[in-house]
This record gives sequence, structure tokens and C-alpha cells, in this order.
Amino acid sequence: MRLLGLKTFRHGVHPPESKDATSGLPIRQFPFAPMLVVPLSQHLGKPAKAVVREGQEVSRGQTIAEPDGFMSVAMHAPASGIVDHIGLTPSISGQMVEAVFIRPFPGSTQEVSPGRRCDVETAAPDEIIAAIQAAGVVGLGGAAFPTHVKLKIPEGKSVDTLIINGVECEPYLTTDHRVMLEQRDDIYSGIRYLLKVTGAERCILGVENNKADAIEHLRAGLPDGLAASVEGLEVKYPQGAEKMLITALLGREVPSGGLPLDARALCVNVATCAEIGRLLPGGRGIQERVITITGPAIEKKGNYRIPIGTPLRFILETVGVAEDVNRIFLGGPMMGASAPDLDIPITKGTSGVTAFRDLEAQRTHAMEYPCIRCGYCVDACPIFLNPAELGLLAKNGEHQRMAAERHLMDCFECGSCSYVCPSHIPLVQHFRVAKAAVRKARATP
Repeated sequence: MRLLGLKTFRHGVHPPESKDATSGLPIRQFPFAPMLVVPLSQHLGKPAKAVVREGQEVSRGQTIAEPDGFMSVAMHAPASGIVDHIGLTPSISGQMVEAVFIRPFPGSTQEVSPGRRCDVETAAPDEIIAAIQAAGVVGLGGAAFPTHVKLKIPEGKSVDTLIINGVECEPYLTTDHRVMLEQRDDIYSGIRYLLKVTGAERCILGVENNKADAIEHLRAGLPDGLAASVEGLEVKYPQGAEKMLITALLGREVPSGGLPLDARALCVNVATCAEIGRLLPGGRGIQERVITITGPAIEKKGNYRIPIGTPLRFILETVGVAEDVNRIFLGGPMMGASAPDLDIPITKGTSGVTAFRDLEAQRTHAMEYPCIRCGYCVDACPIFLNPAELGLLAKNGEHQRMAAERHLMDCFECGSCSYVCPSHIPLVQHFRVAKAAVRKARATP
């Protein structure tokens, strides 16, 4: 779909981008914390199963937890050190989860030993899928869905287009932007693996036009013979959502209750693609990831390659924060989650740390007023729901009706409705509670 000459989707919003502070800063290696905390549940699905014991020495990149079933991925040591203990740690959900606590060796070179190589030319699709699971790869855009599960195309379904999502429409975050500039070869290597696994005929890299340097860089390095192209997209939120990206690039609509596969497309985040291309040739697993540390309250803003399991408290102490820091998001301000505890560790799904001072936080805590039926939320919703009506149903506890009659479960919680609401109604929070209630009811026999 084209609006104003650029590929995009209907509706959506235009929050301030706030990316200038970090978009030009290269990725830097972050120091190792005195204690790294690796949760065994960093993905949707069953937690991994620890295969190390307390007091055991581990090497950086070594498998410390194996997948416990198909809907699970492996975990790897983010540093060479000693397993201090295996216990509980706070998580972004507010719940305590099991984790492996590793105390890094201070004098170690922290080199990563190669593992079992997966060659794209000789490996069968099922071997590539198994290698991706063993490498612990999940969606690095924030969803943390196990990538190998997404790539297992069900019988009767097919994919003609692989979409690499380099949109990064979330305000403040520039992680994907820097990955596209600094890991171009890894991205194209990852695309080769993904095309072979999915059987897709072509690949499209979708990038918003506010990353013109990334678009130019990617186009300049397109390998000969690779069925891939780079498309610029209108700068609009939430352009990076799978359904919106498929509509913008292919003009297809994912049906209500459906998946991208129903539109013969499959979307993979660009950082996830780069990790596949970086890790599989050497048989390695994810032990670190790139995140953006930014926001008005951060002193040393930047894009950092951070070991998985680094506690948030250590990050803030290292980069420095303002004395009046008020709210800290893991992710960005639109779809990120406010951190309930500073001892939460960085996980594979953490794309950024965004910190705000008292002044900015006060603007997000304005008094809530009754709905005035202005319709702004209806005009903003990218999937054409009626957030105002859903909000009223949510307040009345009519969760099942929201799902059965008003397509609640199609909402992907982008927050556009809450952003434009002049009454400051936390609509997306109401929808999250309602969806959780619906899922619980469906799971109860």
C-alpha cells in the first residue's frame, strides 16, 4: 500500500522519534558485571533445563541449559566463570523465575570457543532449525518468540516472501539501526539460512526512511544472486508490527485471528537475522545482544553489546543516571515495560533501557477523565478496532464479550490508542488485563 508515495499502512500515530542521541553512536562492548544472572525462561514457551551445577566452572558460550521440548531454547554462559548458585531472580513480569548465577573470572580473556558448525550450503532445513534452537535464538525485537518454532512451516502452509524487519519504529531505540550499519554481512548470511529453511522465493528488507544511511548501506552491499531487495517505508508508528509490515510491503492483510503465514509471509527481526548469520557458521549460541541505553535520565547514552544476564542496577551504575530518575523502561516508552525492580537482568528480549526523569514521568501520569467519544483512538488503531468501546467493556469486566464480539485478541498492544487519548485513559493496560483473563479462562478445563 502506498500513501504519499511511500509504502505504509492506514491509521497509526507519529510520536516523537527521539533517536538522534544514539543513532550515530557505534556499538560498544559493555563490561562484565560481578554477577551475571541468566534466567532459564527468556522466551515464550517452556523454560530451559539447567545442565550445570553449583560450583562448576563454565566457559563463555558454553551451553548451561538445554531446551525442554520443542517450544524451548538453549541458554549459554555469557562469561567464563563459576556457577555461584541456581536460584530465583525477579523478572520484568514481576514474578520470580529460576536462573543460573555466574560469577565471571576477572582475568579471563572471555573468548568464545567454536561449536558444531552449521553450513548453509550443505545443511538440510531441519538441521538449520535444530541449530537455531541449539543457539538459543529468539525474536530480538522484543517478543522473544523462539525463532526455530516460527520457521517450522506447518503442513499445508507455504511462504513466498521472507520479510526482514528493520523498521524499528519504537521511539528512542536505535539498536536495529546500528546492526544494519555494522553487521551487514551477518544479515545477508542470515537471510541465506532463512530462505533455505522457509523455501521463500524472495526476501524484502523493510526499513523506515529515517534510516536512509542504513537503506543505502544495505543496498550497496546486496550480494549477487541473492533474491533480496531493500524497501524504504514511511516513518510511522507501529510500522514495525508484523501485520502492518506485511500490508505495507505486500498489500496483503493477515486475517483476524490469523498469522503471517496466512498471508504467505514470514517476518524476522533484522537483529535476529544477523544473529543467525553470525552464530550458525561457528556453531555458537547467544551470550550477548545489542541494546540501546538512552532517555533523558541517562548520562552515557549509547548502543552497547551487553552480556545476557547483566543486572539493570549494574547497567545504570555504569552509564550513570540523573538524580531525579523516575521511570525506567526495558524497551521503549510505547511497548516497553516499566521495570519493577533494579535487580532484573537483561534477557534476549531486551531491546533497550530507556530512563526518564521526574519531569517526563509526570506527563505520563496525568489524571484520567471519562471517555468523551472523540474517536481519536479509532482513527489511530492500525487494525481498525474500536478502543473506546473495548475500554468501556473492559471496565465492566466483559472480557469474554470483548474477545468474542470485538476482536480483542487481534490487538497487539501497540499503545497508539493510549497515546492519542485526550482523557488519558490507559486503554492498552485495560486490554492487557482483559486478554490475560480470556487466556486464563480458555486454559481452564
